[in-house]
Amino acid sequence: MRIVRIEELRLRDYRNYVSCALAPCEGVTVLLGDNGQGKTNLLEAVYLTCTGRSHRTRQDRDLVRWGAEMADVQIRTQRRDGSHEVELRLPLAGRRHILVSGQEVSRSGELMGHVTGVLFSPEDLRTVKDGPAERRRFVDMALAQLRPAYYYAMQRYNRALKQRNELLRAAAVQPALMATLDSWDEQLAVSGAELMRQRREYVARLSKAAGETHRDIAGGREDLSVVYRPSVDGEDARACMEALFAAREGDVRRMTTSVGPHRDDVALMVDGRDVRAFGSQGQQRTAALSMRLAELGVMREELGEWPVLMLDDVMSELDPGRRCRLLEHLSGIQTLVTCTDTDDLAGAQPGAVYRVSGASIAQL
Repeated sequence: MRIVRIEELRLRDYRNYVSCALAPCEGVTVLLGDNGQGKTNLLEAVYLTCTGRSHRTRQDRDLVRWGAEMADVQIRTQRRDGSHEVELRLPLAGRRHILVSGQEVSRSGELMGHVTGVLFSPEDLRTVKDGPAERRRFVDMALAQLRPAYYYAMQRYNRALKQRNELLRAAAVQPALMATLDSWDEQLAVSGAELMRQRREYVARLSKAAGETHRDIAGGREDLSVVYRPSVDGEDARACMEALFAAREGDVRRMTTSVGPHRDDVALMVDGRDVRAFGSQGQQRTAALSMRLAELGVMREELGEWPVLMLDDVMSELDPGRRCRLLEHLSGIQTLVTCTDTDDLAGAQPGAVYRVSGASIAQL
């Protein structure tokens, strides 16, 4: 089985880096250093080229080094269909520029599919512990990498949702505007039905893979299942239209849309109990990790090659048994691992180790 391989990552004026270049090995590359030196920034930059988003901020200006006018991220990967090059130019003010193979693209969705990767970071505990929005985001970002058409359906849905909510607020003072609500309902129903159909299919595959991975990491002591909980019964446009119509009176009163994919949830169940409410810290962490490894496996099934795996300071949070079982999953996958102590990687066989200090990197 082939792998997606990062051949080179280059940064300029990104976060705390003036400039740097990283050429990961084909296997496990370790980024070693104290906290606050820039290890996570390297993984964040890779994830940015995968999804167009940082996992830590929604603002591009946060990614620009203090005192600089623009951050630049370039990556070159080798995939089964050849070489791919992606560049993001992130100005302090104004719109970003995305280049694929040196040519600027007009739509952000055209970034998807050139670099595919899965990032597991301490923030992933929010997927388990926080509200439904975090779990929806998890599913949406995974599907957007796999299927750019899903990303565009999500954009259409979000635009229609914004317009419908604005209309509901405006209609509070101009009731005649309610006559145009049907057209927005139709747009929401069509794109919403597509999102729900793909989410349901993806979560079913994710649940199977996550259950197998979780049993392995937990030493066979626990069973994890992932359950899709849509806010609409049925997943065709007609069902969505009926749900929107039934909720209309309440939506007008509250001036917001109360049903649709933006209200979906995804439940994580360990031994039949919601791990968010009843799981221990260790169970929640293992469930989050299992979800990411399952995402990796589903991507491999669909793409025919392993995506890049990024593990950000997670080894120290696992007990030795779970850590060893995780390391067994890294064979044959290009993996970037950050840690502060090489003892966290006992049992691993890294192909390359880089010391990260003061926004500079040096191979050991």
